[in-house]
Amino acid sequence: MRFTNHKRGYKSNRYAKKFGLKLRPDLFACYNPMPYEAAAELEIELAAGLREQGYAVWQA
Repeated sequence: MRFTNHKRGYKSNRYAKKFGLKLRPDLFACYNPMPYEAAAELEIELAAGLREQGYAVWQA
């Protein structure tokens, strides 16, 4: 639903709206289900790892 909203322009991320093609469940299926608190901590760790690899990552 969130990706669909991004593509429609509702609470959209301009990069997801312009360049997003589809979701990759194979990349995140191992993390579901997860409590909110654990997801918030993991988001920080994953973002830092992606930045170290040279990816541009923004967090709210």
